[in-house]
Amino acid sequence: SDGQAKLLVILADRAAQAIDNARLYQNLRRTFRGTIEGLVSALEAKDKYTSGHSRRVTEYALLIGLALRLGPEELEKIEWAGLLHDIGKIGIRLEALNKPGKITKQEHEMFKDHTLMGKQILDQIHFLRDIVPLVYYHHENYDGTGYPEGIKGDHIPLGARILAIADAYDAMTSDRPYRKALSQEDAIKELKRCAHTQFDPALVEIFIKALEENKKEAEEKKREWLGINSNPRPNNV
Repeated sequence: SDGQAKLLVILADRAAQAIDNARLYQNLRRTFRGTIEGLVSALEAKDKYTSGHSRRVTEYALLIGLALRLGPEELEKIEWAGLLHDIGKIGIRLEALNKPGKITKQEHEMFKDHTLMGKQILDQIHFLRDIVPLVYYHHENYDGTGYPEGIKGDHIPLGARILAIADAYDAMTSDRPYRKALSQEDAIKELKRCAHTQFDPALVEIFIKALEENKKEAEEKKREWLGINSNPRPNNV
């Protein structure tokens, strides 16, 4: 009937609008992500020792999130929080970031302020407010000795506990002004040593297992690639 046909046209028009809106939303998200990644790159350009740090932290954090079988929304929060966990360092002086020797008590307090500064920055961006607790609490320790508020155990948001491990692991396995990078083996030993105190012990175990599986998978792909590419090429006829 004419009524049904008109209804179908209206529904089709609304569906088309929804598709257009979804495409616009995705385009806006891509643009926004590019802006955020540019901001992170600018931040890390201040300090040669942390170049690429936020992206690596994001990758490690997602390894844990995937192992926990978190849903897409939670994984997305972890991804954004990983990229932006150190955004508060934008207010720290370059000479303090690159100081090769022991930092002063005043400098230590300044470093601790970067979580609050990160919270203040992200609180102003509506789209990113859900990740504020992850960024704000990622330096809390499992036993309550961390900062900014000294909360402990499950009172620390899961995403922040995940980021704490990813952040520490990348810091340990990267060169710093005051020391050379640790090997993966030594970094894992340190994670185990600090389980129950600095880190959530269950998440440490999950992360180590995920690292080993990831390494094994990479080695298998490498062997497969080498096997394919080591075959003798056929003679030209």
